[in-house]
Amino acid sequence: MTKPQPEPLRIVFDSLFGDLASAREAFVAELRPREIGIITSVSTGVAKVSGLPGAGSQELLHFPAGLSGLAFNVDETEIGVVLLGDYAHLNAGDEVTRTGRVMDVVVGDALLGRVIDPLGRPLDGGRPVSADRRLPIERPAAAIIDRAPVSVPLQSGLKVIDALIPIGRGQRELILGDRQTGKTAIAVGTILNQRDQDVVCVYCAIGQRASAVAKTVATLRAHGAMDYTVVVVTEGNAAPGLSYIAPYAATSIAEYFMEAGRDVLIVYDDLTQHARSYRELSLLLRRPPGREAFPGDIFYIHSRLLERSTHLGTDLGGGSLSALPIIETEAQDISAYIPTNLISITDGQIYLSPTLFELGVLPAVDVGKSVSRVGGKAQRAAYRAVAGDLKLAYAQFEELESFSRFGARLDDDTRATIAHGDRIRACLKQPEFAPVPVAGQIAILTSLTAGLFDPVPLDAMPEAEKAVLRAAQTIPDAVCRRFDTDDLSDEDRAVMTELCRAALAALQPTEAGLPSTPPSKTANAQ
Repeated sequence: MTKPQPEPLRIVFDSLFGDLASAREAFVAELRPREIGIITSVSTGVAKVSGLPGAGSQELLHFPAGLSGLAFNVDETEIGVVLLGDYAHLNAGDEVTRTGRVMDVVVGDALLGRVIDPLGRPLDGGRPVSADRRLPIERPAAAIIDRAPVSVPLQSGLKVIDALIPIGRGQRELILGDRQTGKTAIAVGTILNQRDQDVVCVYCAIGQRASAVAKTVATLRAHGAMDYTVVVVTEGNAAPGLSYIAPYAATSIAEYFMEAGRDVLIVYDDLTQHARSYRELSLLLRRPPGREAFPGDIFYIHSRLLERSTHLGTDLGGGSLSALPIIETEAQDISAYIPTNLISITDGQIYLSPTLFELGVLPAVDVGKSVSRVGGKAQRAAYRAVAGDLKLAYAQFEELESFSRFGARLDDDTRATIAHGDRIRACLKQPEFAPVPVAGQIAILTSLTAGLFDPVPLDAMPEAEKAVLRAAQTIPDAVCRRFDTDDLSDEDRAVMTELCRAALAALQPTEAGLPSTPPSKTANAQ
């Protein structure tokens, strides 16, 4: 004999069936028209589609097997579409559907420490990125009225840049030079120096070799920089459409943090590949070529990208987006089409010389051809106090150095100027991925301008710098606090000069011409 069903369970079922009946009666079928087009032709990275009369420019389209495309050319009878992925499976006659939205990318704090592609898909073997918000990759730049002056420095950790070519938060500083001259090393070193500086970093690799990207990511992980960095990657064998949208997607990710009131640094490595991928797509879509076969709007695609880097006003949170675009020159020709375009868009450039690179002067920054048009306003007053005349002295040294190669007999003052310039060049050298803190840089520059390095032999300069860096750790806290706010007083400079002089005393030669350091135990044994 079965037991009767409990009364509470019957009430639950009655309520459930009642809700289902109400939902069924309230449902009204709605017919929505859908536009379904077909592929008329497929070529390298692009496709022609017909049958989508309502599609708009930059609209996202869906192709078979989950492939996405971007409406590029919207003509009267067909649409030229940029394909964003592997297109080997596409054939003429395949169906294409509209999405009704523009291309967007996932944004949020969950991206920190991740390596993704421009579509937001993980490339580091981790879980898919989960975030509640997406932003279009193409967004208008902040209005002029919403911007604030560049007033806070962005320390790169490189002495030659922070002292002579300063960068401010919200600035766009171009890095250019021939291939294999250390452009990426400067950008990555700047990212490493943002540790404990409350700066979010976005590294965008455009059309790079997989091995080069893996090496860069490994460097960031080894130095703990991935905790505050997002890496957006398109490899060299990827579809040209992905290389084209990569910097825009990375900028939208960076803008999310900027609009949240954070300071952000974005690196585009490099825009040469971006320009070439855009030229490839444009020529395949029959857009008329211009100078060097680049389309006429190549300037516009870069200007609308870099104009998004700015410093927002306090009413919008006060966040900033600083950009370090990288461009590759050929045979040191900075007057070529794309380099001149980007020089005119950005707020200054850091030029890397192959000649200096071959001489072992690293980083190979050509101080004479490099300039910062905005960062000087944001440079710490302490730098201006100790390095104000350094650029002029270095330029005079280079002129005298080239003159002295002719074998002319030089007077004592000229020889002293050349010797001092040799010490300037030695001080501006720096190992890769070894950023120097502010106190250490100012101590080295103070020693340099005070002539403390002049008696030190050139081969002992690396050890002399290490001694000054150790002495910088003993600078009183009261003096260090004034590095950020006030000009250094005469007393402050005297304190630092004495500390550095004491540190260098052991490295200066004696009357016999030898360093005054005591002999080692090994030498005594011999």
